[in-house]
Amino acid sequence: MRARKLTFAALALAAGLSLTACQNDDDDAVGQAAPSSGSSASAASSSGGGSDSGGTDQDGGKESPAPDSAGSASGGSGSGSDAKGGKCTTDGLKITALDTFIDGDHGGSVAVGLTNTSGADCVISGFAGVDLKTNAGTISATRKGDPADPYTLKNGKEIDFNVSYPLNETGGSGVRITGLVVTPPNETKSVTLDWPGKSSLPAGDSGNGDQVLVGPIGSAGQGG
Repeated sequence: MRARKLTFAALALAAGLSLTACQNDDDDAVGQAAPSSGSSASAASSSGGGSDSGGTDQDGGKESPAPDSAGSASGGSGSGSDAKGGKCTTDGLKITALDTFIDGDHGGSVAVGLTNTSGADCVISGFAGVDLKTNAGTISATRKGDPADPYTLKNGKEIDFNVSYPLNETGGSGVRITGLVVTPPNETKSVTLDWPGKSSLPAGDSGNGDQVLVGPIGSAGQGG
């Protein structure tokens, strides 16, 4: 009997120790699982923040390029092609004057040249405004002839018109010419040039029917 009691006691002690060991293993397993789930949540949170702020593509996992604002603003304006075919302006013309009088001519003549320096073709037609500055005041030229159709003046090319005037053959000083004022057609801005022709007009030329005349654009050589 004594031997059986010892055996039962030993068995009970062993069972108690085994139960205690199993409980400790379960507690250790629970304690180790908690940090693992916490790390997963932290990683997920970090991944979500990167998606919002990093501009990544959720489908392909590639970074989406930022819009190229400089490229979208750099289209050709076409301002250079629009200028072609516009009217010729004073600022886009080089204006010169040349004495074209030939001995034996009844009257004097000056050719006024308009050279297109605008950098683009332009259209010109009609009459330029012409005024002679004199010691007796300004004399405005009278138009003579019919204007041609509008003309496309190529960049760098020249077109001319004629100014004719009476010669001073009276033997007196007459009316002294001090300058030539030219206003291109349909413009209000003028250019003042040195007068290249004869130095004077006959005094009282308006009384004998002689006049200062201006021909249409393209008329150089047609006046007189």
